[in-house]
Amino acid sequence: MSTAPDAPADPAPSPAPDPLRRAALIALAVAVPLVAALLVVVNVVGGNEEPDGDDDAVAEISGTTSAPRGDLPPVEVDTPEVTPEAELACPVLMDQLPLELAGETSRMVNSDSVFAYAWGDPAQVLICGVDPVTAGQPDTTEIQLSGVQWLVDTSAPEANVWTTVDRLVPVQVTVPESADSSLPQALSPIIATTLPVTDPSATD
Repeated sequence: MSTAPDAPADPAPSPAPDPLRRAALIALAVAVPLVAALLVVVNVVGGNEEPDGDDDAVAEISGTTSAPRGDLPPVEVDTPEVTPEAELACPVLMDQLPLELAGETSRMVNSDSVFAYAWGDPAQVLICGVDPVTAGQPDTTEIQLSGVQWLVDTSAPEANVWTTVDRLVPVQVTVPESADSSLPQALSPIIATTLPVTDPSATD
């Protein structure tokens, strides 16, 4: 007995399109061109900068650095007893003294008075509040610089001693024989504006 062939089964229905998947595909299609465009812009803008070399290189800083005070050993300085006049006047001068003057760097001093200062090697030493000196002594010369009158004693072979004679509180600067007068010249304007003037011709 013959039997009729089975009828072909109906094909399975196609699944309904997923709206979320469709939305994701659309978003991806839009995002890819945007990312590519951004990469092009970054390359164009950033490509104009020249490379600076190794990223790990340390930047060089040019210029000179002033030597700090104290690089040289302290200078032993004998100072006179501080008078009431020096106690009042000398701090004004000392506050204006620079770390570098006339190309010389300051250095520490060991002294009984705080009114001593030094620069350079060999040291050029300033003392505020010394005893007054009198003009007309042998081996002395009077010099005026920037409104300050000095008496320069050249009797010692190793140094010239400069002492102001027109300040209420005298200032003494000892300059080694090997140095010139650059430091007293640089100090004169500072002394002129910080210490009261007095008449050098007035005597007791």
